[in-house]
Amino acid sequence: MRYPQLVRGCLRMTSMPFLTLLGYLEIGLCIAALCALMAKKQWADYWSLGAFLAVRAVSSMALVYILHPVFHPLSARVGYHLYFYTYWISFAVESVLALIVVYSVFRLAMAPLKGLQQLGMLVFRWAAAISVIVALGSAFAPDMTSSKYLVAAVSQLERTQSILTLCLLVFVCFAILPMGLNYGSRIFGVSLGLGIMSTANLVQSAWVPHSRNIYCAYNIVNGIAICLVLATWTAYFALPEPKRRIIVLPTTSPFLRWNQISQVLGDNPGFVAVGGVPPGLFAPAEIEVMQRASLKMATPFPRSMSA
Repeated sequence: MRYPQLVRGCLRMTSMPFLTLLGYLEIGLCIAALCALMAKKQWADYWSLGAFLAVRAVSSMALVYILHPVFHPLSARVGYHLYFYTYWISFAVESVLALIVVYSVFRLAMAPLKGLQQLGMLVFRWAAAISVIVALGSAFAPDMTSSKYLVAAVSQLERTQSILTLCLLVFVCFAILPMGLNYGSRIFGVSLGLGIMSTANLVQSAWVPHSRNIYCAYNIVNGIAICLVLATWTAYFALPEPKRRIIVLPTTSPFLRWNQISQVLGDNPGFVAVGGVPPGLFAPAEIEVMQRASLKMATPFPRSMSA
């Protein structure tokens, strides 16, 4: 189980066995969801989600191993530092992978409208890049140590990723029917799970740091929520997905108009040879064809003209 911090008073409480059980359940559900994704041959579309599940499973196993001294002879100080850096580095990797999952889900949701898909993906790439730069830059402060910078940068990156994820969830909820999807679609299931995770992370970043007494309560609620999300993803990938409907839009639909505009804006312009093209640019077969065509088109010019 993942803890925002190692709080010794919290770890000695009676809720620790339940948190340990949730930790083992989370690892098992990560593996189950990953197996369901691969069994249904969805890796090509959801490879970022598979990588997210794999990183979370491996890091959770490492954290559970470090957290229990019966598994290793490490001292409390060494165990704390090892836990600290494992947690925050894995958290940073998961935040980046979550951004890629959001990007992939948007691409799949907008697949029927290629113009809007390309425009939206371009905007998303710029927004994600700016968010990462702002997260790394805003973490700087006077007297900043490496550990404090790591915590500040990853926390800011995670908040940005959570906001983008919630925006995607709102978009998918409104566009699910116009895009030919339904609530049994894996696109909606993945978006819903990411939305729940992002909400929990935002609550952690906004509420938990102001009160150390609620770490245990938050960990229990967060552990249950994460397990429900992983179970939901496992079910969505294990069960057959309803077939996507064909989109039929009226000629006055704003979706159709904006898609046409986006396609026109995204097309490459044509190029015309103005003149002075050397023959060496053409293949011998092309020159032969042009010579024969010019011979057929040539007509003798009359020597004299009668009135």
